[in-house]
Amino acid sequence: MTVAIFIFIALCIFIYIGNKNTRSVVINHIDIDCKNNLKENSEPLRILHISDLHLENISISPKQLYESIKRQPIDLIALTGDFMDRKKSIPKLLPYLQVLKKLEPVHGTYAVLGNHDYVLRKGDLDQLKSLLISNGIKLLQNENNMVDIGGIPLNIIGIDDFSTKRSNLKESYDGVQEGYNLVLTHDPNVVLSMHDYHFDYLLSGHFHGGQIHWPKPYHLKKMGKLVKMNMIKGLHSYKEKRFYISEGLGQTGVNIRIGSRPEITIHNVQLPRAINSTKAG
Repeated sequence: MTVAIFIFIALCIFIYIGNKNTRSVVINHIDIDCKNNLKENSEPLRILHISDLHLENISISPKQLYESIKRQPIDLIALTGDFMDRKKSIPKLLPYLQVLKKLEPVHGTYAVLGNHDYVLRKGDLDQLKSLLISNGIKLLQNENNMVDIGGIPLNIIGIDDFSTKRSNLKESYDGVQEGYNLVLTHDPNVVLSMHDYHFDYLLSGHFHGGQIHWPKPYHLKKMGKLVKMNMIKGLHSYKEKRFYISEGLGQTGVNIRIGSRPEITIHNVQLPRAINSTKAG
């Protein structure tokens, strides 16, 4: 066997395994407890978090998505951007949104946009935004919304994409009152700029867990300081503020994953009995 043939066979195996991995979706449950003031015997707020659908390269169908999570009680759904980057993918999003609506989250579904969504031309982006809104999704672009959770104000703060310089923290927090601050954003690097803005928990995506994380995700080195800090997936803390980076549900570039898996997360968040958070960090 010549070296060229060996390399070709190895590459084919690599691609085959990598593509197979895109159909191996992991559902992770994350428990977020408050250090103080827990309500006695209180039920957690159950947040379904889905990020980076990348409909051009997604290996889970709407039906498979529904079957995987239909038995999970959901209070709130958070979508953290990168739905697509091509106009032709817009109709493909609808059945996924219908699945989310079918789950009937108690406190609704909230979304932010990611850098790939902003590749769309303005008219196409407007069509994407209209599709989200018409399907009952609250789209937050440097905006916030308050939901009462059993007497506890939950501030859902949507920060627009940091990597494309669309984040505006001042606008995002405008009018936020005391409460539990849940931040939704696409690029988690924004946490390094939030010294003066308090959050209790933050959900994001963007890195895909490296997508090809073997032997190391060297290709991520230009994607911000968090990569250099080895924070590219999972639960992390920065200056005692906790945040989660989803590995995403779809893929970008090529439809393969090595050393990573498509991910759906359910975050069980215990809300405090008393609220001490403010706008300042």
